[in-house]
Amino acid sequence: RMFEQLFSRQPIAAEFCVYNVMHGDYPADSETFDAYLVTGSKADSFGTDPWIQTLKAYLLKLYERGEKLLGVCFGHQLLALTLGGKAERAEQGWGVGIHRYSLAAHAPWMDPEVSELTLLISHQDQVTELPEGATVIASSDFCPNAAYHIRDQVLCFQGHPEFVHDYSRAL
Repeated sequence: RMFEQLFSRQPIAAEFCVYNVMHGDYPADSETFDAYLVTGSKADSFGTDPWIQTLKAYLLKLYERGEKLLGVCFGHQLLALTLGGKAERAEQGWGVGIHRYSLAAHAPWMDPEVSELTLLISHQDQVTELPEGATVIASSDFCPNAAYHIRDQVLCFQGHPEFVHDYSRAL
């Protein structure tokens, strides 16, 4: 619901189909989408739970088909792992609350052009090594790989653009 609310505030017409991959719920092979969003989770992206391994295999299949993939927090980390990067517990410990990142470069789709990005965060794991071909978009001393993209196919953020302040405070 938070992502639906986020996109409803933007000039983007978005419709959502939600699948609970923890319970083995995935789109039918005949279903197609403009993009696939992998959200946050209480689970560790580097966990060995069967549902995580199944999701990684599914995401790799989507990537190899050329599908657009978006990852936030757990999704950010899981996509990095799936595509050859590394995610692990951060030496820095937990990150919570408001966090500010420097933007590494301006891309044509970034409008308006800004030099920094502020997001609400709640994570103790981080991407510590990017997949081959990935480019850092945003970073900080606390989280050097806070956002990355792979060409125009993959876009990932460690922070939570969907969070609202009350929800973040409750966490």
